[in-house]
Amino acid sequence: MDRAPISLPGRVVIFDYGDVVSARRSAADRDAIAALAGVRGEDEEKFWNSYYAHRDALDQGTGARAYWRAIAGDIGADWDEARVHELWAADFRSWATVNPGTIEVISDLAAGGTRLALLSNAGPDFGSFLRRGALGDYFEEVFVSGELGLIKPDPAIYIHALAGLGIQAADAVFTDNRADNVLGAEALGFTGHVFTTPAALRAFLTSLES
Repeated sequence: MDRAPISLPGRVVIFDYGDVVSARRSAADRDAIAALAGVRGEDEEKFWNSYYAHRDALDQGTGARAYWRAIAGDIGADWDEARVHELWAADFRSWATVNPGTIEVISDLAAGGTRLALLSNAGPDFGSFLRRGALGDYFEEVFVSGELGLIKPDPAIYIHALAGLGIQAADAVFTDNRADNVLGAEALGFTGHVFTTPAALRAFLTSLES
């Protein structure tokens, strides 16, 4: 694919993190988490149902330990404190692999002088990782739901991001893999794009240059 700087003067491109900047989690990642949880077969399905059922609470700041204890309560597990930490670490690691194609798009936006920000539904434990890791150099602001007590698509989280960036909704371009999150932003006047692939995102962003 031909690469070139993407310049959107006067606009800020705001990225979701999970399954946009981060790569989809691998089967090996999921297997590692399930193995630590000690689940298989029907118990594994019950585990994953609970994992996702409590995710909004985690993303609103409930805390990692409380999150894993809630799952344990649902499935009747008796994990000791060390196992809870191991589950947290394996889960965190599973979200840390990036999508190389998205990173190329971000890099090309930065090369074009386009302002960039990140707006993620994630636990507060991701704040330092996203700000202090290698990705943090690209984004002038990182908004993490678990630190704010707000989650997408609540309008308040988008309004908070606009205020933090000092822009109007018409100046914001937002991409997320979830259509409901994009619709929530568009309802406020953002330009939205439902992320599917880096190539489709690149084509969308370059169409805004004209």
